[in-house]
Amino acid sequence: MLDTHTVENQSTPFENVNLFACDAALQEALLRAAPAASADLLELGARLGRAETLALGALANDNAPRLINFDRYGRRIDEVQFHPAWHELMALMTGAGIHAPASGAGAHSARAAAFMLFAQVENGAQCPLTMTYASVATLQLAPSIAAQWVPKILARSYDRRSLPIGQKHGALLGMGMTEKQGGSDVRSNTTLAQRVTPNPFALPAGEAGDDGDLYRIVGHKWFFSAPQCDAHLILAQTDACSSAGLSCFFVPRFLPDGSRNAIRVMRLKDKLGNRSNASAEVEFDGAFGWRIGAVGRGVAAILEMGNRTRLDCVLGSAGTMRAALTHALHHARGRRAFGRPLAAHALMQNVLADLALESEAATAFSMRLAQCYDRPDDALEAALARLLTPAGKYWICKRGPAFGAEAMEVLGGNGYVEEAPLARLYREFPVNSIWEGSGNIMCLDLLRALQRTPHALSALRAELEAARACGSAADRTVFTAYAAQLLDDLIETGGGTDGEAEYGARRLAGRIVLAVQGALLLRHAPDHVASAFIASRLAAGVGGAFGHLPSGIDCDAILRRALAVQALNL
Repeated sequence: MLDTHTVENQSTPFENVNLFACDAALQEALLRAAPAASADLLELGARLGRAETLALGALANDNAPRLINFDRYGRRIDEVQFHPAWHELMALMTGAGIHAPASGAGAHSARAAAFMLFAQVENGAQCPLTMTYASVATLQLAPSIAAQWVPKILARSYDRRSLPIGQKHGALLGMGMTEKQGGSDVRSNTTLAQRVTPNPFALPAGEAGDDGDLYRIVGHKWFFSAPQCDAHLILAQTDACSSAGLSCFFVPRFLPDGSRNAIRVMRLKDKLGNRSNASAEVEFDGAFGWRIGAVGRGVAAILEMGNRTRLDCVLGSAGTMRAALTHALHHARGRRAFGRPLAAHALMQNVLADLALESEAATAFSMRLAQCYDRPDDALEAALARLLTPAGKYWICKRGPAFGAEAMEVLGGNGYVEEAPLARLYREFPVNSIWEGSGNIMCLDLLRALQRTPHALSALRAELEAARACGSAADRTVFTAYAAQLLDDLIETGGGTDGEAEYGARRLAGRIVLAVQGALLLRHAPDHVASAFIASRLAAGVGGAFGHLPSGIDCDAILRRALAVQALNL
């Protein structure tokens, strides 16, 4: 009998590889920002690249979380049940400190590199860790709460149990901003917080035991991120000062007396992607919350948290790009078509090299942005972070879905099925663009940063001028002209927020990111990478699809750098 099903000409899975060792761009960026962390990242990259670790991401997404509103006796519990793979991933990431705010020289950069590696394994589990990482700056506005909660946040212990904070080894925090009627317009929130006096709990409220900082909250949140977290930061109106604006509140799942807070989880969202993670709709049925910061200053209190969650959106998109690239390039090298490996065909090389350039530029930008957060006392670095965070959140995240679609197409039908990771990666890209402020919100925030942040333009100019003497004469000419025109336009508009400035804000954000990426690649990447980026992005303008590289690009060299065969351990 003839054999009708001999399987030939299929690439092997991209697994059992050190994700850090095969990423030259990330290694070099880490050496610039936090060289002492390289050994730890090398060990982490090996663990994350194992087949069994990569399989956890697929398992966690194939087995979505399940809401259990009541226990067997009819008591309201509002618990979320996760697959064991989710808990393994959470323990792994918590053990690596992804959830804990960084301290020490280069610590934010080291965490950023680790975050991008984890993005290549599973994105949904990163969400509660991002919020926990970002929450500490806001919690510091309430010293008595911070004193009890921050040590539990800093602990590298994943404690999945639903218990009051005093009985737990570690803690995770979430957030809830969006309401049905407002979306990104949080100032239209209707959730109401009414002051409670005297404070019936032993826990000192808000500021130094001021009993007036305890509130009862009635209302809802349309998107409540990670309802299984131990506490959430939310925005609500106050009864006496609603005209002053929103206030920020700390709302724990368990109250100081051990009872459950009145946070009713109505349902979990059925999402396009990010399926391993629970996102909920909730109602507050007189839930207790402690005010964080001044009355009416909730948006300001939450701003620093928002900056860090937006940083992680940039990092997550850059890491997911890297994952999509490696799967596509590995497949193209292992699959033959028309007598040659896919990766040997000129047009496929154009596509793959274009993707590689995008990924390396995103990595360089993301790590440079993280480095700004390592230098909070440097006025120029702080101003650059304020400027590049919304710009990067817009541009890097916006480039993700097209990147994922192109990488999927490299695998053809093999990439479009659920067994391959490309389908899951593709579904993950949009959430980073939508969450924590959509593209338009980011571009409007960029305009505010240009208008209101001292030294913002000076910081950008200094960043771009650092590359003026780098690269070939031809590349310097193109880059210098591009950067000069950008700076002239920024000076002319003054970062205004009028209708004309708003109309062109997306284009402006993209130009800023491309200029910074070009500067970073000129300074730090090999000449063939920098030249290709400048020729395809600054000189020619970004095309509508990948695979538009001009002639004369050394695609072979770009692809060897993107995924060096000798760095793989397959």
